[in-house]
Order: sequence, then C-alpha cells, then structure tokens
Amino acid sequence: MTPTLAVAVHDVEPRSYRRCREIRQWLHEHDVAVVTLLVIPAGDLHPIGPRAPSLIAWLRERVACGDAIAQHGLSHRASARAAWPRSVLAGWQGGRAAEFPGLGAAETRERVQAGRRLLREVELDPQGFVAPGYAYTRELRRTLGDSFQWFADVRGVSTRAHGRVSASALCLGTSTPLKRRLSPIAVRAAARVGGEVMRVDIHPADFDHPRHIAVLEELLALARGRRAITYDGVGA
Repeated sequence: MTPTLAVAVHDVEPRSYRRCREIRQWLHEHDVAVVTLLVIPAGDLHPIGPRAPSLIAWLRERVACGDAIAQHGLSHRASARAAWPRSVLAGWQGGRAAEFPGLGAAETRERVQAGRRLLREVELDPQGFVAPGYAYTRELRRTLGDSFQWFADVRGVSTRAHGRVSASALCLGTSTPLKRRLSPIAVRAAARVGGEVMRVDIHPADFDHPRHIAVLEELLALARGRRAITYDGVGA
C-alpha cells in the first residue's frame, strides 16, 4: 500500500486561532494537502461557538477543503486528580491538560458527550477523538469505542472499521525544559523507523521554538512522497 502521512494540529481554540491558521498555511506551503484539526470544544469551560465565530467559519471552510475535525477533550484542563501512581504518569503526559485521569465513568461520558454536542451545535460533527496529552483511562476508551469512528493514542489509532492501526505519534514536547531538550532527539530517532502511516503532531506552542520548527521541517522532508490523509481516512 502507498505510505501515508497523517498530520494533526492540536489545541485548536479561540486563543490559538491565529497561530493555527499560520500553521495550516505553513503546511500548505510544505505540500500537505489535508490535515486533522483537534478542536477543544470548551476551553476553560466556555463554549467555542459564541466566543469565536470567525474560528468556526474557518473550521467549516477547512472541512469543505478536505481537512477533518476531531474532538480534543472538552475543556483541555484537568478537573480531577488520579490516584498515585497514575497521577505521576498523567502529569508527564499532559500536566494540567490531562483532562480525564481521575474521573469516573459517568463524568467521563458526560464530558465527552458535552463536547461533541457543542461542536455539533456549530455544525461541526467530529468522527474521531484525541485525549488531551494522550492521557487515556479505561473509562474513556470504553466511552469512545461506543461513540466515535476512531480515537488516537500515542501508539496508534483504534478504528471501528479496521481495528487497531499501529502508528506512533511523532510529538514534540514544550511544557518543560527537559521535554524541549529531549523530545527533538527522540522524535528524530522514531521518525527513521518508518511505517505505513507516519503521524506528525503539531502544537501551536511548537512554533515558539525554532528548534521545533526545524525538526518539523525535517519530518515533512522525510515524508515527501507519502500521500497525506486525515485521521478520518485512517479509520475509513
């Protein structure tokens, strides 16, 4: 099969709108035809629709052009604390953005459903889900398996149509000095492994660090010749 490239732009919300537009244009200039935009439905628990009509219009335009929308949690903020040692792992994965560790089954379902409802209210209908910080729980995986066509974790994409697709996310870290120092080394090494699907994650904060931009350019150069797909395409 033709090797593919799946690029995901994380943390799309009103505060990051301008940067996300710049990233999407940058990707276009690097010949990435389609991407997946991970939208936070209610950053700080404020629904996305009333806050940013221009962002909603842009997202609809991007969908019409072939990009995909995925739900990225509800608020992208931790609302509970998991028991030790899960709390340590959650802190490493997403810090304050690790939204779901520590939540019970009912609250997990409520947050997932509320986020999807908010997106549907502005005529965006996500087929997939990515947990903030890739911090999953058993309850979250069960909920998503019943609700979405796919959900992606750091090691692969779980789909209804094709089961589990193994593909590690090439994701740079910006939240701590250690992550900023080590993640470019780890990502460069992981990218050399290859695979049928190459996943490249981009966060708005990556573009605050020239070294991260350089690594992303290297990844896209390495992916030259691959066919760009959305995560909806992985799960189709």
